Amino acid sequence: MKKLMLVLAVAVTGAFAFRTSDEGSISGKITPADGATTAWAIMGTDTLKATVNDGTFSIQQARAGTYTVLVTAKSPFQDVTIANVRVQDGKATDLGEIKLTEK
Repeated sequence: MKKLMLVLAVAVTGAFAFRTSDEGSISGKITPADGATTAWAIMGTDTLKATVNDGTFSIQQARAGTYTVLVTAKSPFQDVTIANVRVQDGKATDLGEIKLTEK
């Protein structure tokens, strides 16, 4: 019986030791669709990156916190910076439509 309890205790402890939090995501739609190449999410020393495809992006594996999102635009458009983007564990943060302006 002691062996069974020990095995169960080790199994339960091991399961919690390798548990990771559900990370969130940040997404958005760029207008015009071909006006940007990359979206970045920056929080402290964490930097995440996603390619803009057909005017949309989705930055995955974002830890909970507050990010600054930078959209790298193609010429003749200007880069866009969005501050204070909040991400919660396990939730998607949709920035909606991001309109690019010309330089």
